[in-house]
Amino acid sequence: MTAELWERCDVADVLSFATASGQTRFRAFWRRKSRLQNVSVLMHICDMLIGYARVSTDDQDLRLQRAALKEAGCGRTFEEKVSGAKRDRPELAKMIEQLRHDDTVVVTRLDRLARSTRDLLDIAEKLKAAGAGLRSLAEPWADTTSPAGRMVLTVFAGIAEFERDLIHQRTSSGRVAAKERGVRFGRPPKLTADQIKLGERLVSEGTSVREAAKLLKCHHATLYRALTAAALV
Repeated sequence: MTAELWERCDVADVLSFATASGQTRFRAFWRRKSRLQNVSVLMHICDMLIGYARVSTDDQDLRLQRAALKEAGCGRTFEEKVSGAKRDRPELAKMIEQLRHDDTVVVTRLDRLARSTRDLLDIAEKLKAAGAGLRSLAEPWADTTSPAGRMVLTVFAGIAEFERDLIHQRTSSGRVAAKERGVRFGRPPKLTADQIKLGERLVSEGTSVREAAKLLKCHHATLYRALTAAALV
């Protein structure tokens, strides 16, 4: 029987024109095929849950997280002992790189995965780009595989964006108000007003700028700039 005929016929069609012995062999074949398909589906389901466990120091233990993730059905768990404040987390990067479409990353708590709301949203965005979801055992609302969980993270993203804009607005307003009060930003001036006046007097009396700069204990280029700025005022 050709491959095209296999695709066009169902089980009843095949059995209708097969011999008695052929029907027996075909039924046995179909049962084996069904069992293999079921096993393949079960293996894929197990592989879909990927655990991530982290502790901050070598003195801390991963056993509790490992056990919780195993009980949740994670077929594989990425583990590392590194502070959440560090951006370089090799196991997290490896996990994200190896994710497949429809995988779900499971953590015991969100603080094991991210150090801040912004960090959590960035990681969730990377998982989304890989076609994977995120689930927290301690925070049931943090489940991007469900519409409610995706909605919550969307709200969080909006709040984080609002906070950034608010901080930027407050910082800009504060800088403007400080400048109006005469506050100078940046590095403090190397020479005081009295030192600049002394430099002007020394140069006017015939002292070279380099010698005057040595007396004022500054680089001659610094004195040049100060004298030029004072002449423009």
